[in-house]
Amino acid sequence: MRVIIDADACTSKGVIEEVARRHNIKVLLVADTSHLIDTGDNVRAIIVDKAPQETDIAIINRASKNDIVVTQDYGLASLVLGKGAYAISPRGFLFSERSISRMLNSRHIASRVRRGGGRTKGPRVYSKQDMKRFARNLERLISQLQVGEVSC
Repeated sequence: MRVIIDADACTSKGVIEEVARRHNIKVLLVADTSHLIDTGDNVRAIIVDKAPQETDIAIINRASKNDIVVTQDYGLASLVLGKGAYAISPRGFLFSERSISRMLNSRHIASRVRRGGGRTKGPRVYSKQDMKRFARNLERLISQLQVGEVSC
């Protein structure tokens, strides 16, 4: 088990490093060349080209069963779930097989509205509550995986 971070989810990088260190879990940060990467003791960085979807492809190719992927990308979350990995958003939402279809459908509808000239709401500002929820749910997921009792 390891934690793989989509560079777009770096708002929680410090929390991820702290939780992973407590559980003695390696962290892999995947970013494109436009990100400045500062790695800690248990963090390894993979830098990829700045081509569309390059980071997602690198994550998909490296993710395996029981890894935890931190991402806000529903499409990437869907693909890693299919590989037996787990996905969690930087706001602490655990993606599941049940929720991902609805989320992908909502994303598709919003995209159609924007293509038609409409407007949709963007994400709300990342808050301290989001950070606390993320830390709590990441801690819980890691603990459950270590004892083999995942419930998401």
